[in-house]
Amino acid sequence: MECISVFDMLKIGVGPSSSHTLGPWRAAEKFLIELREQNLIDSINRVQIDLYGSLSLTGKGHATDLAVMLGLSGADPEYIPVESIDVIISAIKNKKEIFLGNEIIIPFNIDTDIVFNREFLPFHSNGIKFTAITSTKTYESVFYSIGGGFVVKENTVENTENEDIKCAFPFPVDKAAELLAYCQKENKKVWEIVYENEKSMRSEEEIHNELLRIWDTMLECMYIGCHTEGTLPGGLNVRRRAYDMHKNLIGVLPYDNPYSWMQIIRQTEVKFRQILKWVSCFALAVNEVNASLGRVVTAPTNGSAGVIPAVLMYYLVIENHEANEEQIKQFLMTAGEIGSIFKKGATISAAMGGCQAEIGVSSAMAAAALCEVMGGTPEQVMVAAEIAMEHHLGLTCDPIGGLVQVPCIERNTMGAIKAINAAELALETDAKNAKVPLDKVVNTMWETAKDMNTKYKETSEGGLAIAVNLADC
Repeated sequence: MECISVFDMLKIGVGPSSSHTLGPWRAAEKFLIELREQNLIDSINRVQIDLYGSLSLTGKGHATDLAVMLGLSGADPEYIPVESIDVIISAIKNKKEIFLGNEIIIPFNIDTDIVFNREFLPFHSNGIKFTAITSTKTYESVFYSIGGGFVVKENTVENTENEDIKCAFPFPVDKAAELLAYCQKENKKVWEIVYENEKSMRSEEEIHNELLRIWDTMLECMYIGCHTEGTLPGGLNVRRRAYDMHKNLIGVLPYDNPYSWMQIIRQTEVKFRQILKWVSCFALAVNEVNASLGRVVTAPTNGSAGVIPAVLMYYLVIENHEANEEQIKQFLMTAGEIGSIFKKGATISAAMGGCQAEIGVSSAMAAAALCEVMGGTPEQVMVAAEIAMEHHLGLTCDPIGGLVQVPCIERNTMGAIKAINAAELALETDAKNAKVPLDKVVNTMWETAKDMNTKYKETSEGGLAIAVNLADC
């Protein structure tokens, strides 16, 4: 039983992966807190990090090793200037030392102090163990990155710490049926139920400011991606496509910032092919930024970070030119709530459920949110989420070279287009005739995840990851 806020599902961080970059980064931060609580940090001589399972198998491509070093250095992924990442990492590698928690300099050799273990720990496929060594004792702590930047410890209070908070929610939700019942009983839209829950934890001003900060980050990410050309790092030599696609779509109309850019896009031609290209361009832009260790919004993961911004941008610049901050907030709150239902009832971790748990969930979130702001009933919102996920069931996670690039970036475009289609289908559906409740598809996704072969769960040991190798690229 968890209390999950919209701001848990939509987190600002650094790419390329929420489970393999942001999660380990947060785990390192938690380890620093433990060291301080144990009064050990001033006496540490060495720190070793052991990565297990999926974190080990795709850790290099997902920058897990870099994330751990940045976390141990005391950097915050939400606020660190992304241009300083290379500076910090280069200093650690060249000097063979790390400024632990910004408090003490200790020796650190990336080749020996970060260990990649192929075996899986029993609790979760994304395991990470930190070991701190002093002259008199050794302190170990094991964390699990469970998707979307969430980090837990096995059999500790951290797994249930949100249970007490949940009781404070006026409308606690675990399943879609519960959310729908609240909407019907209170005669409220989905976003209004979510808003009441959020107000039990923070002020209206905080909610307003944080939701718009999330949107500003999404918008800036799309803007950067659409205006950056070149090749993505990592060795696959993937050429950025958003730049060229955007250049062909935008023409010569003038603008000088993300908001004037939005106004210009509203003036462009919007036939069906152009709509497909714009939505795809927005999604590509986000995930190209993500793949290059840029700042994105985990929505609900980094690998699927392009779907929700692309669909929201579509609504703002193509579907409804009169939309304002209120619709943006309603969209994000609805999306966050649908994502939390999938997290509680299934998983948002590709290492546990394949790409259906990332692109599938993000598409369902975006479909529900779009349906909501386009006037759908709560029943139709659930139908939209169900349709979007239904057509992602069984999608595998098979990143080539362990990089969040191929096929991950393109999959965001497909998830965004499916979300728009799902929302339109839902708006034309009498919910009384729907055959598959959202909770059934959530459960089906989880059962499919459990049946899926491990090699298709973010291990780069199956699918495209072995059909295509670095030499082919």
